[in-house]
Amino acid sequence: MIHSEHPFQPDPADREQARRFRGRLAAGVTIVTAGSGSGRAGLTVSSLLVVQGEPAEVHLVVGPTTDLWDIAAESGHFVIHICRYEDRQVAEVFAGLSPSPGGLFAGMAVQESQWGPVLTELPDRAFCRFESRDEVGWSGVVVGLIDGVEVSDLDDPMVHFRSGYRRLGTR
Repeated sequence: MIHSEHPFQPDPADREQARRFRGRLAAGVTIVTAGSGSGRAGLTVSSLLVVQGEPAEVHLVVGPTTDLWDIAAESGHFVIHICRYEDRQVAEVFAGLSPSPGGLFAGMAVQESQWGPVLTELPDRAFCRFESRDEVGWSGVVVGLIDGVEVSDLDDPMVHFRSGYRRLGTR
């Protein structure tokens, strides 16, 4: 039998309140990649903040038990890719919610760079130098310095809202 509800989601009264609040904040969906060769990692991240300055910084909320947490620190670099609504299946794979036989990067167009794997189908990206990481609460914050960006005429970015991907739409 297929369930109409998520089988592992707790009842509303039992859910963590701060997480429920965060879920009501629409957030852009990105995929962050790091490493090289067989030591690559990637993760879907929607909790991030870009801070303007010289140099500009990015602060990512990432679980300290993820491969990305360690590989970004070890390699010293990472790439942030902005997802469009059409990229939702890729975002599901990097979030660990959809299977990917052969690994995260299997069947994807990937170009190696000094900052890490570049997902060539996602044209909006930031190239970052790892600056620091710090465990905060149940997560961790990875800070990177933005070395460069590539942007397209993105008109259909994907956002995460209330546990699902949504289309932001055009202007």
